[in-house]
Amino acid sequence: MLMGLLNLLTKDPLAFASIVIPLLYSIVIHEVAHGWVANRMGDPTAKWMGRLTLNPIKHLDLFGTLMLFVVGFGWAKPVPVNFNNIRDRRKGLIFVSSAGIVSNILIAFIALLFFRLFSLPSSGMSAILVFYLVQINITLAALNLIPIPPLDGSKILMGIAPDTVRYGFARIEPYGFIIILGLFYLGILDPVIGFLRWVIVALIRVLLP
Repeated sequence: MLMGLLNLLTKDPLAFASIVIPLLYSIVIHEVAHGWVANRMGDPTAKWMGRLTLNPIKHLDLFGTLMLFVVGFGWAKPVPVNFNNIRDRRKGLIFVSSAGIVSNILIAFIALLFFRLFSLPSSGMSAILVFYLVQINITLAALNLIPIPPLDGSKILMGIAPDTVRYGFARIEPYGFIIILGLFYLGILDPVIGFLRWVIVALIRVLLP
């Protein structure tokens, strides 16, 4: 993937931008959604720190951006959330963590709806942009549904599960990215993401038959 993206940058900068820019902003919107919901639920931390903005400079993480080029997906700096400011902590965990996933599914849905409403040609730059926008956001949503810290799925589960599970997840969270990368290397996460992608696509097809 590294060579593929880098070769694309040198051979076809426009095609490269059509992939990387939607991916970058999909990640940014994912993080802003967390902060926006947290702010609505009583925690203005992200707002105070200037993170409720679509300016990617405010969100870029050096290593996460590098991974964007290395493996084709990456991450932004997590939006800071102080759940102590949210009256119902469990509900806060569920809704704030779900916000990023929901935002990615909505982006995919809106892109497909726009494509259909305006009868855009099935070939050309517009079709390429919609294709990557949909694929990127469905994949981001599927990845974040996996219940491994620090992915959103783990925090949603922490909001539902007993305290012992929440404490267990909190203990392994510092090692979460190492675990995730290891599972990717072993090929264990690929079928899981594939199944979750199938579920999300099925949901979109129900909403957009």
